[in-house]
Amino acid sequence: MARRSRVPPVCVSLGFLDPESLIACAREETEQGNRFLEFRLDHLRNPWEGLTCIQQLLQKSPLVQILATCRRQEYGGKFRGSVDEQLRILDSAVEAGARWVDLEIEVAEQVPERVAELASKTQLILSYHDFQSTPALERTFNRMKRLPATAYKIATTPRKPSDNWRLLSFARRHLRSGIVAVGMGELGFCSRLLATAYGSLYTYAAPTCGPATAPGQPSSRELRQLYRIEQLTRLTKVYGVIGDPIEHSISPAVHNHAFQTCHLDAVYLPFRVLPGQLRDFFALAERLRLSGCSVTIPHKQKVLRYLDQVDPLACRIGAVNTVWRHRGRWRGTNTDVDGVRGPLQKRIRLPNAKILIAGNGGAARAAAFALVDEGAEVFITARNSERGQQLARACGARFIARENLAQHHFDVVIHATPLGMYPNVDSCFFEDAIPADIVFDMVYNPVETVLVRRAREQGKVVITGLEMFLEQAARQFEIWTGLSAPRSVMGRAARQALGLGSGS
Repeated sequence: MARRSRVPPVCVSLGFLDPESLIACAREETEQGNRFLEFRLDHLRNPWEGLTCIQQLLQKSPLVQILATCRRQEYGGKFRGSVDEQLRILDSAVEAGARWVDLEIEVAEQVPERVAELASKTQLILSYHDFQSTPALERTFNRMKRLPATAYKIATTPRKPSDNWRLLSFARRHLRSGIVAVGMGELGFCSRLLATAYGSLYTYAAPTCGPATAPGQPSSRELRQLYRIEQLTRLTKVYGVIGDPIEHSISPAVHNHAFQTCHLDAVYLPFRVLPGQLRDFFALAERLRLSGCSVTIPHKQKVLRYLDQVDPLACRIGAVNTVWRHRGRWRGTNTDVDGVRGPLQKRIRLPNAKILIAGNGGAARAAAFALVDEGAEVFITARNSERGQQLARACGARFIARENLAQHHFDVVIHATPLGMYPNVDSCFFEDAIPADIVFDMVYNPVETVLVRRAREQGKVVITGLEMFLEQAARQFEIWTGLSAPRSVMGRAARQALGLGSGS
């Protein structure tokens, strides 16, 4: 069996229909410093054309390690030919210079003699994929290791947060076995990113210049630059954001840039946690020794039951957006309060200010309680009148039905509903004239919402959700680290993540 060579922690998987696109993207990835590439020959209209691509790349970049894969359609790929042709393609890929080949365990079990021959002349990865769940990993591995291979890839689909720990702990138990543990899909991002820190031989990434070849693959640039995967160890402090949906959160960009600027050995990950999965998430958090997390929709209120200590204002609000571990206990607070109070205090005296809050969720509650405490005259309106009235009674505010807003005028309107948030960017809480001098929209993605545009057109002073987001994020950073937040860095990272450039 071929001896296993050392590989970079990231394998960039390239899948294209035509060889011209494949070689062009491969060259671009090598120019960006990536030295381990998977050529998905099954994606090509004619897989045999990929052999020339291997030769062409190695002529200019001989140190690059190429993994040749010709995945069959029934196992998640695109190849429809015979098993014999599949094996001949892989044999030819080795002759063309590929140092690694990937073969599905289901195929390998049909032709054990050919597998032994292949394993004797190249570095063979036997692979198993489950696109529905995460099955019994030890049983799967015991099945696979009956056949000789340099490495064993097990790619599964986590259905709950703790499935990620099953993959990570499995990789850790088999450090010397050449395990490649991959969590697919959005719920598997945590294990995909932390896999190499726990002993996985490498992890997969999508090319910066092309499409992903599997669900949940981040780009090579994200893994190497934003998440600094090459520097992660089991001692790295892990933070994150929990919510559903989570894929468009800019928090990872903001906090990871802050960690890098302050030279902290820490990483911040997006954790998609479905409704009803909070208990399971905290089981994962204990295993990972998670240092802290941001909390967003829909968990800000339900997370309280899993915390050991919550500050008095957050208790009154009944919602938490910031969690951290202190001496083995989970603590919580609400920095949305800072996100609301700070921007407003720069523009208006809060005592006796007449402020309307539209909404009744966690962010609306934070704004209402904080501003009542500051002495403002607070009014609540909401699409759900019953819940809006409940919030008004709880915080000592007054409720105004939505249809009666035209009869009133306020110093400030704070919009705290999801209307206008991506992907529902065309919706707006206020249909016509906005009844206030200052308009504060908590939605930050997009920054320029329909409400913000209308407010500018009507000559209002505008506070965007991005300003609030950055204020509360800076406070989170300071709680977690004890350091002053690099606010300018966080602002640039947020604007870049939102596609607004890096201007100040």
